[in-house]
This record gives sequence, structure tokens and C-alpha cells, in this order.
Amino acid sequence: MNLVAEAVAWILDPANWQGPGSIPQRLGEHLLVSLVVLVIAMLIALPAGGAIGHTGRGKQFVVVTSGGLRALPTLGVLTLFGLWLGIGLAAPVLALVILAIPPLLAGAYAGFESVDRRTVDAARSMGMREREIVTGVELPLGLPIIVGGIRSAALQIIATATLAAYIADAGLGRFIFAGLKTRDYAEMLGGSILVIVLALVVDGAFAIAQRLVVPAGVRATRTREPRTRPVRSRAAVG
Repeated sequence: MNLVAEAVAWILDPANWQGPGSIPQRLGEHLLVSLVVLVIAMLIALPAGGAIGHTGRGKQFVVVTSGGLRALPTLGVLTLFGLWLGIGLAAPVLALVILAIPPLLAGAYAGFESVDRRTVDAARSMGMREREIVTGVELPLGLPIIVGGIRSAALQIIATATLAAYIADAGLGRFIFAGLKTRDYAEMLGGSILVIVLALVVDGAFAIAQRLVVPAGVRATRTREPRTRPVRSRAAVG
């Protein structure tokens, strides 16, 4: 408990909130790196997953790709990229993009596949083009699952972005590595707490967004669904 109190005291110390290497600076770096990684991974994975979910072709590709990329050790990939690209943010960004692609790819595929095929067939029978079906039918209905995939990827990125400090002077991971090097465990634990709090805040924001993107028609249908009551026999009543 003393170490936790020391970590909280380190976080609340005004000296750590100003100047170079302060908590706001490291927090901003962490968020920026995470955002860049998430955007790059989304540009790669969401169109591919959506196309596979829409056409129904390449399901095995999603399974194999997601499983293979999840099996890669992030620290090992980061080290290899670091040896190849040198010190800087390029190596961590590439490593984190590889980490973020599986949940995004799986979420996009699952979101499009979850749409009832009868709804898609009805849209086609009305004369809607494939692009209109994707943007007007499948994407709105599958968006909650897609956002769920983005949410999972964002949390993994934020948690693992601490490794960016392994070969780059950026992010909240600097506090963890610096504390470990100097045996300042209050700083080390304080940095870890900041990462946890940031992940919880981002998770809460995505949870709200995931609720908001549910189409109004779907929400109205759910609220009108009758609640089934258990039927009791006369003997039980008596």
C-alpha cells in the first residue's frame, strides 16, 4: 500500500505536470501515437473486412490472417523493426499497426456478415446498387459491431503503446522504463496507473459511441419487443 500511495503522490506532484517530459507531454505523445496507429490500421483493415463480409468470399483469409497476426510477439516485432529502421517512432508505429489489424479486420467482417441476408436481398430487389447496399444497409446495421472492433483495437494499442518508449522517447512508457532503470518504483507504478486510467477513459468513450451508433429503427424494435413471462401451472398457483 505504501508503494501505491507513493505512486499516487508522484502523479499528483505539480513538478511532474510542467516542463519537458511532464505528464501532459507524455500523455499527448501517447494519444497521438495511438491515434496515428489506429487510423492507419483502420484504413487497411476496415475496407478489407467490409468487402469480405459483403461478398462472403475470403472468410478463411480473415481467420488465418487474424490468428497469424495475433500470434506474433509485439516486443519481438518491435525489436526487429527497431534494428531495421533505427531509433524513432517508425518502428513502434509499424509494430502497433500489425497488432491492431486483427480486431479491426474481424470486427468489420463480423459487422457486415451479421446483417440479415433477407434484408440485403430486399434492398437488391428494390433496385439498390451494391455501393448503396453497403453504405445504406449493411454499414449502418453492422456499425455497432464494427465500432466494437475499433474499441478492442484502440485498447490494445493504448496498452501496448507503452513499448514505444523502448526505442523512442515518447509516450507514457517513458515513465515505466525510466522508473525501472533508476529503481524509482513510484514513477514506474505511476506511469502504469496513467496508462490504465487512459485505457478506461477511452473504453468508456467507445462504449457510449457503440450505443449511439445503433440505428434508431433497431432501437425502436428492441423497445417494442414483448417481454415473455413464465407460465405458471394452476397447481403452482394454488
